[in-house]
Amino acid sequence: MEIGFFFWPYDVALVRSMAEVADLFGYDMVGIADTPGNAMDPWVATTLLASATARARVAVCVTNLVTRHPAATAAAIASVDLIAPGRTVLGIGAGHSGTRNLGAPSLPARELAEGVTFIRDLLRGQPASYRGGSAHLPWVKQPSPVFLAASHPRSLRAAGETADGVFINYGLTRENVTESETTVTRAAIAAGRNPDDVEIWQIACLDCHDDGAVARRKIGAILAFVSAYIIGGRDPARRGVPLEHREPLLELRRRSSTRPGSLRLPRRSPRRVRHARRVPRASPCGARGGRAPADVQREPRGRSGARRATLRRARAAGDARPQLIEICSDADP
Repeated sequence: MEIGFFFWPYDVALVRSMAEVADLFGYDMVGIADTPGNAMDPWVATTLLASATARARVAVCVTNLVTRHPAATAAAIASVDLIAPGRTVLGIGAGHSGTRNLGAPSLPARELAEGVTFIRDLLRGQPASYRGGSAHLPWVKQPSPVFLAASHPRSLRAAGETADGVFINYGLTRENVTESETTVTRAAIAAGRNPDDVEIWQIACLDCHDDGAVARRKIGAILAFVSAYIIGGRDPARRGVPLEHREPLLELRRRSSTRPGSLRLPRRSPRRVRHARRVPRASPCGARGGRAPADVQREPRGRSGARRATLRRARAAGDARPQLIEICSDADP
């Protein structure tokens, strides 16, 4: 079992405190989200994190291939790896707040796969071409693994076909976990790869606080953030949302997606937040404000300060049921 967390780097003090927490409590991975306008530059924050940790893997979790050229991203993670040799992970995603806040498009799965392949070649020291240009990073000491964030079947397949690992945000019911991981495994096999070479991490979106009432008040903000890209056009019940919360959650998605980007239309943000707080407290990822699902095991790990938790499936011999651990904390969105 491996367990880690990632967070939005609001300021230098938070990054340093999260680095201390990661080493103190023995987390296996700690990551930085790329969300321009909401937090620090991810590469500055990741460099701080790499410098301040001694053992945990350091991840960019996740950036995109739109706001930075993939060659620049490859050079950036390779540079951070010189500070934390063998401990870096590059996470790539379609975009979400990293692109939408800036009015940029998200990439479809096939283009994500193309970018991941290009970056992996560069990090192995090979010259590579991408959309009419070429690059070479001969100074790279060792390749950082490249993960793909996946919330839907096409991106899950792209991860199995091309990436070193996958951050799955698909839901935490038994059916969600089985469906998502099976999709990755089958895609890897179809591509002629060993599926065991693809690291699989499951993600839970949580809000925890010493005061349960405070945590429950913040759940709506998580719903508003996650519902747009986790649920999409699918039935929320398929992602672990109780049936009685289906219509309120779909209404939340409709409201929160009509005005993209907190940077572009700040006047709408307070109203969206107020509406989010009125929605019943259920997470699209399957975690709820009360007890965890039966498929989830809790393990106290101390207060991490991370807003979201990254979860690794334990591959226990002879046990087909995934074992998951939740971690959470009290940081603001």
